[in-house]
Order: sequence, then structure tokens, then C-alpha cells
Amino acid sequence: MQTEISTAETAHDANYDQENDRYVFAYDPDGAATVTTTVVHALSSIANVDVSQGEFSLYDSVDPDALERLFTTKADGEPRLDGHVCFRALDHEVYIFANGDVFIYPPADECSVSGPRMR
Repeated sequence: MQTEISTAETAHDANYDQENDRYVFAYDPDGAATVTTTVVHALSSIANVDVSQGEFSLYDSVDPDALERLFTTKADGEPRLDGHVCFRALDHEVYIFANGDVFIYPPADECSVSGPRMR
């Protein structure tokens, strides 16, 4: 028998990497969702905020247009294969990598009791 789990609970729990105390998401540079859309939806699911109600705007932390330009193809048409950017949003540390990895670390007071994080 299968048990139904809410979308918010699934997004929140299924993406948590307990060993590294972070949430793991990914974006596809060639996919339909932009990197900013991926980050906004990830943060809203983790922090339980409703972006449609104006509870959070990525502009409060980073310029979304600049973020998109960082991860689009280069002027010569070549893909960006390396590099990353990090910033704080909703008290979370957000790391976005050119390969599509998105890691979001919870606020320091939510850290596990196993000791300090090393990055």
C-alpha cells in the first residue's frame, strides 16, 4: 500500500542530504526551468514561503537577471562548464554550479548537532 505525501514534504525531505547538511537540487541549462526559477522554488519549499503571495523575492538577495547571465551559454555559443556563485537568501546559503548542481545550506541555528559544517 502506498502512502501519499504532500508535495511540500516531498520536496523538502527528498532533497535533504543529511551527511552534508544541505538540500540538493539541480537545474538543466537546456531545460524549460531557468536557474532562478529552480532556486526560487527550492527556497520556497525549504523555507515554507509562498512566492506567489510576495513572501519572498530573489531580488532581496541577488539580481536574477545577472544570475541568469552567469549560467547561460557564452557569447561564442559555448556552454559554461565550470564556475559557481554563492549568496544568502532567507538566511540560507545558496551555491549554484555551472554543471547544474544547486546546494542550499540551512541557517546556522538549524545545523545538526554533530558539529560545525566545513566547506
